[in-house]
Amino acid sequence: MAASIDFTISFDAPDEQGWIVARVLEVPGAMSQGRTREEARENVLDALQTVLTPDEELAGKMPDADREHLHFTAAA
Repeated sequence: MAASIDFTISFDAPDEQGWIVARVLEVPGAMSQGRTREEARENVLDALQTVLTPDEELAGKMPDADREHLHFTAAA
């Protein structure tokens, strides 16, 4: 069964230099900017992917006893 999660992207009005900040509201740290709304959207999607990608280097340094598998199911 495939699962999906909906996210919300928030766009700030352009600042004095013309940058538009975009944030994924449900994921702290997933934010970026761009000169256009489309560029800000593309950049924040890259940031979201980075935030949600496991850090393989850190994962390999922890003994198995210090890790726990978590299965998360989001209900609608």
